[in-house]
Amino acid sequence: MAGVNYVTKETLEQMREELTQLKTVGRAEIARAIADAREKGDLKENAEYDAAKEAQGYHEAKIAQLENAIATARIIDAKDLDMSKVSILSRVKLTNMGTKKVVEYQLVSETEADLKAGKISITSPIGKGLLGKKVGEVAEISVPSGMLKFKVENISA
Repeated sequence: MAGVNYVTKETLEQMREELTQLKTVGRAEIARAIADAREKGDLKENAEYDAAKEAQGYHEAKIAQLENAIATARIIDAKDLDMSKVSILSRVKLTNMGTKKVVEYQLVSETEADLKAGKISITSPIGKGLLGKKVGEVAEISVPSGMLKFKVENISA
């Protein structure tokens, strides 16, 4: 992930805790799994050993990704943002012009995105389409299923 990664203070702390856990407990568990598999004999025909080595690769990639995310993280606070237009950390109440359904989202970084919690990434099609919009404006957003139109009803912190 290139560039700046905007996160809340809480998310940055969660990322640091996860990184610490991966580097300590996670690495120890994988080392133990590799050692156990090694004891079972010939490494050329040892599927357990291959699986443990593959898991180690995924684990190290996750650590590298988290380290990069933390290194590029910039803490943002909702109280410092201009709420006259949609920006990161804005809570936005929208009306889908096609279905007339009202939805509410908070725009967050990719790291914090969780659709079930109503948090969408600013890099998602909907997030990108809403950035900079003001109350009353209609955002026309191209998504894989076609074109969506959302009217911005309210913006809050």
